[in-house]
Amino acid sequence: MIADQLILNKKESKTTYKEDKTSEKPMRSIAKAFSWRVIGTLDTLVISYLLTGKISLAASIASIDFVTKMVLYFFHERIWNLVKWGK
Repeated sequence: MIADQLILNKKESKTTYKEDKTSEKPMRSIAKAFSWRVIGTLDTLVISYLLTGKISLAASIASIDFVTKMVLYFFHERIWNLVKWGK
């Protein structure tokens, strides 16, 4: 099954940004990144609080985690959107 997809995808040409944009728009990736980071940040906040016992330190860790991982997730999604495998 995977081999079939890899063989079939070899025959297809590379996509352009315009074509990629139609399969999943950047705003969708941003919305997905934001919603996932809210969940992930709450998890980080709870774990940080349990480990440190200080809500202010846990909130600082969670805030930094929220911003950096949302940016990383956005670019991760955009790169995966270029991959033909599994589409």
